[in-house]
Amino acid sequence: MLENKTYIHSTCVIQKNKIVLNGESIFSNEIEGFNDFAKKFYQEFEIAYPKFFKMDSLSKLAFIGAELLLKPIIDPLKENNIGLLFANKSSSLDTDVKYQESISESESYFPSPAVFVYTLPNICLGEISIKHQLKSENSFFIFDTFNSSFMENYANVLLNIKKADKVLCGWVEYFNEEYKGFFYLVSDEGEIEHTKNNIEIEFNK
Repeated sequence: MLENKTYIHSTCVIQKNKIVLNGESIFSNEIEGFNDFAKKFYQEFEIAYPKFFKMDSLSKLAFIGAELLLKPIIDPLKENNIGLLFANKSSSLDTDVKYQESISESESYFPSPAVFVYTLPNICLGEISIKHQLKSENSFFIFDTFNSSFMENYANVLLNIKKADKVLCGWVEYFNEEYKGFFYLVSDEGEIEHTKNNIEIEFNK
């Protein structure tokens, strides 16, 4: 099958309390702790979505990246066929540890359903889908490191077999306050060709 060319439409990098959107720094804060950083972002960008505060850190990281890349292109009056392709290294380990701590001591045994629901990494895809009313393909994978080759191939397959009109790809690594979110939207429009080499260039900026 002859594959159509695909392009990196837009990018977003979130790390070290800084957000870079399409190569331009749009938000930074010296405040300590990711959750406080995320709260400042929520306030600064006037995000009206109270459920944000119930999410675990991994989902907040994914939510912010998706919000910045999807909000400009989402049409709320029609169905948006945008696939979600995410991956990371630590899965939901950060929340898993917190949940384990809540049930490990018999004297302070308190299993919280609100925490338990985030002990799967793909919950962040559900949060994005609910916020943006997406009913499209979504997948979450675990790799030791960012796998640009896999992301390129998988996103291109989704586009070429018409499973999605666009694909939001994301590397959302979060564990113990160390984090990096790298997001990019793949479509048939753009200036940067969607290749393994170009993905790695954007990832390492």
